[in-house]
Amino acid sequence: MNQVICDLCPHYCTIPPGGAGDCRVRVNLGGRLVASTFGRPSAVHVDPVEKKPLFHFLPGSTIFSLATAGCNLHCRFCQNWQLSQRDGTQMEQVFHAPPQQIIHYTLQEKCPSIAYTYSEPIVFYEYVLETSTLAREKGLKNVLVTAGYINEKPLRQLCRVMDATNTDLKAFDEGFYRDICGASLKPVLQALTIFRQEGVWLEITYLVVPTLNDDLVRIRAMCKWILSELGAEVPLHFSRFHPMYRLQNLPPTPEETLIKCRQVAKDVGLHHVYIGNISGQQGENTFCPQDGTLLIRRFGHAVQENRLKQGRCPTCDHLLAGVW
Repeated sequence: MNQVICDLCPHYCTIPPGGAGDCRVRVNLGGRLVASTFGRPSAVHVDPVEKKPLFHFLPGSTIFSLATAGCNLHCRFCQNWQLSQRDGTQMEQVFHAPPQQIIHYTLQEKCPSIAYTYSEPIVFYEYVLETSTLAREKGLKNVLVTAGYINEKPLRQLCRVMDATNTDLKAFDEGFYRDICGASLKPVLQALTIFRQEGVWLEITYLVVPTLNDDLVRIRAMCKWILSELGAEVPLHFSRFHPMYRLQNLPPTPEETLIKCRQVAKDVGLHHVYIGNISGQQGENTFCPQDGTLLIRRFGHAVQENRLKQGRCPTCDHLLAGVW
């Protein structure tokens, strides 16, 4: 009696009165589904956009970033588990920041865009949607940093006010999603294709976890899928794993593994393949896919040189895919 079913994500949680869904923050109050963290972020920062990571979206700009508690995945390697694997009542720090206040802060900090990030913005969906709608009215852009575990209807609605996303593809393996993340792969692949269909600028991050998702045969299959379903211009970021949360028994990803992953992706035909969480790597830079000219030189999250001219290569005039 008075149970509610949350149809936001593929978990389809049936929530009893007073209970919460798998994400911990979507609760049943008297037969009504409520996002308990609406307007109550636990993390607010100004970041370089490269930290998201987004390399083909307003490079060198700052982005106003916020997150609430909660996530609908339970990745054993989560880098932000103190935020994502808790509910709002467990956070040491909670800000009162309704959507209008977020817009005010963003304009005050002179950021051209807002990122919904750190934990999982899908679980604070209503907060994201309302803030993004107001942001658009003020000429600001919106970025979704997500694991992409969401149903089609709410995602398509959200895409109407999103300008870019970096979506985590945890593995190209159903077993990994089930055993390591508590989710499934198919909805994430569907989300990636929806972002593409809806015209949201898309970049993908793949965290390479030693022994668990670093098999080059599967990575090649994933890259072929990206090429055929999303296109050669979609930037792919191979990111270094560091021992974290419940996978502290594993070593950091060897640099050689990341270099091999990048080469596999390039051999398949992807044009923009990056290496993250290691500074001073050639894989941090952006090159023209047509003539190989160095276009954007980076160190960590800092852009050291940007040679693009209105999004074009200065030597061959090729228009680089992205938002410039």
